[in-house]
Amino acid sequence: MHASFPVDVDLALVGGGGAASLVLAALDRHDVTGLRVAVVDPVHKRGQDRTWAFWGLPGDDLDPLLSASWSQVDVVTPAGRRVLTLDPLRYAMLRSAPVYDRAAAAERRLDAVRISAPAGELRDDGERVTVRDPHGRDLVRAGWVLDSRPRRPGRPGRTSWLQHFRGWWLSADRPTFDPQRAVLMDFRTPQPQRGVSFGYVLPVDDRFALVEYTEFGPALLDDAGYDAALRGYADLLGLDLTALRVREVEDGVIPMTDGPFESRPSPRVVRLGTAGGATRPSTGFTFSAMLRQADQVALALAAGRPPVPAPAYPGRHLWMDAVALRALDRGHVGGVEFFERLFDRNPPERVLRFLDGVTRPAEDLAVMRSSPLLPMTGAVLGDAAGRLRARLRR
Repeated sequence: MHASFPVDVDLALVGGGGAASLVLAALDRHDVTGLRVAVVDPVHKRGQDRTWAFWGLPGDDLDPLLSASWSQVDVVTPAGRRVLTLDPLRYAMLRSAPVYDRAAAAERRLDAVRISAPAGELRDDGERVTVRDPHGRDLVRAGWVLDSRPRRPGRPGRTSWLQHFRGWWLSADRPTFDPQRAVLMDFRTPQPQRGVSFGYVLPVDDRFALVEYTEFGPALLDDAGYDAALRGYADLLGLDLTALRVREVEDGVIPMTDGPFESRPSPRVVRLGTAGGATRPSTGFTFSAMLRQADQVALALAAGRPPVPAPAYPGRHLWMDAVALRALDRGHVGGVEFFERLFDRNPPERVLRFLDGVTRPAEDLAVMRSSPLLPMTGAVLGDAAGRLRARLRR
């Protein structure tokens, strides 16, 4: 804890997880100087507590931090296996420990103040923001606050699902995994009554890999359900779990909703990460948008501009996500069929760039044409009617 409160700074990061860590690293990378920074979080993140998987061009600033990367990935359905060549992109795995280490080093070089307390209310008078603790004590006064604490959408979505998962880091005494290829999605898993499930495999080397089971849907499983699903997926992969060691377990729940996240709740408060709309509603992918947000914030501050990133995804993509979520939720289209057609009828690079929210309108139309026409038309009409009803209620 800092000895004297409130601390006066130019920029306060409220929440110290992935989004804040990427901002700290970006401030350091873009050589932002003369900025008084505070980080407000009761926990100083360290070590391995999560794994991010994402795609992008090789040769960027993250390369030294990666645990593994692949130029080919597999998409598997009951009908067969597709090997997708991603050039010029690559699929990459980044574990949290090196990200937190880099953020800690940036914090030291920036001479940032670390306040190990939970943040409560943020009071924005249009000139300064006061960060209070849950008991009403003033902790920080800042010119700008970047708030990455998890929160619900500003209003409930018409469709609200979850991406929820459990993964085992499996270690073997002899070569077991193919380190040259990751399994991006394997839809041979038993499908839930409502939603879609898949497994995937991210090998670090031939004896160590993350094997994970994921569901998109409205309801979570219990511990026994996730473990049973993982054992079943290991059987599908031909893995003998009696010959493997579970070295770590990862769990997670990520919102998939067309409910809007308010990224600018007041003049000098900016939300980042999932709270700032970085989670793609149709897939739960978040990391690439968080990385973009961090770079945009740092570049803006380096240029003396307000640290306000662009919207994480184009409005047309959010509309397409709302339609896709509705179609999946109402059973207009099956999840396996939806993703199978997506990968079957588009170049891999287009699909991955679309999921990242960086495709052009002509590419978006090509993606839309790969969806089942009649079911998706019904979902479009249903979404339009739902928006109209919501507007009339408001």
